[in-house]
Amino acid sequence: MTASELASEPSTWPPLREELRGLQPYGAPQLDVPVQLNVNENPYGPSPAVVADVATAVAQATGTLNRYPDREFVELREALAGYLGHGVAPAQVWAANGSNEVMLQLLQAFGGPGRVALSFAPTYSMYPEYARDTNTEWVLGHRETDFSLDLDAARDLVLERRPSVVLLPSPNNPTGTALPPEAVSMLCEAAASYEQGGLLVVDEAYGEFRRGGTPSALELLPRHRNLVVTRTMSKAFALAGARVGYLAAAPEICDAIRVVRLPYHLSAVTQAVALAALRHAPELLGKVDVLRAERDDTVAWLRDQGLQVADSDANFALFGTFADRHAVWQGLLDRGVLIREVGPDGWLRVSIGTAAEMTTFKNALTEVMATEEGTR
Repeated sequence: MTASELASEPSTWPPLREELRGLQPYGAPQLDVPVQLNVNENPYGPSPAVVADVATAVAQATGTLNRYPDREFVELREALAGYLGHGVAPAQVWAANGSNEVMLQLLQAFGGPGRVALSFAPTYSMYPEYARDTNTEWVLGHRETDFSLDLDAARDLVLERRPSVVLLPSPNNPTGTALPPEAVSMLCEAAASYEQGGLLVVDEAYGEFRRGGTPSALELLPRHRNLVVTRTMSKAFALAGARVGYLAAAPEICDAIRVVRLPYHLSAVTQAVALAALRHAPELLGKVDVLRAERDDTVAWLRDQGLQVADSDANFALFGTFADRHAVWQGLLDRGVLIREVGPDGWLRVSIGTAAEMTTFKNALTEVMATEEGTR
């Protein structure tokens, strides 16, 4: 095509869906800095023993790559059910490439034109994108100033809008706030009360980091057939690079997802890596208590600096407020520390890293707060 022909091309090229024009793809900054505390990764990598087992498993899978993988990933579902406990059976487990794909599949199966997906802000920023990508109407309620839910208001909104899918992270991202069991039961009952009914999806991506005494929604699965609990291996399992997420729900829900899943969506290599990781679950989860303690220390330190900090059951802390949060974010970045500019205006989120990384973060933030005028 000549330059003149290119110049005459209509401004609507390429023929993208109109509602997607001008939008930017999701993604946190990936910058090469010494301390990366922005995407809630586990800072502790796998041990040599885990690496060796994964390498052996992948090598064995490689010998079969001329064949399609087990599309029902039976062995993986059995292993995940065993890990979850709470009486969860393999038929109640579904897995995909990260909990992001699990969520998208849920919206593909249960959302769509004429249907509603609902959540309460602040919440995970990908949820409206799942709704958008599946042509599902997106409805957003709001949390209280302490980021908890007004349960009566939440129930009323569910009854008013009758969503097909309610998405509730617990612990919440970006605030770290966990849902009490009564909130899960109340909203499950509300979503089951109208014609057709809806699912309540409790996103427990950070579930393993819950503080002692904070229950999992898995305990409520036998009571609510419309409850879905999603998990990921990216966080506590330190397996972000493998992209493995999964859910536990009624077998009928798992069966419905089969209708929309892509053929052989979980590769043989992915299944092999996940199974190897589950064989080493106690070791891979061994740093969870360390990260919990570091989180609690970080929250206490931030509050000692006069900052507001949301109570966190996750491996991150949301803190503020700042008149110019971007200046604080940039000041930290200039000192080699990358955190996340996300959540309500004036707030920032820091992932919990190693003790040394958190010391660097604290020192950098102290400098920034002392030198950046107008940040408070």
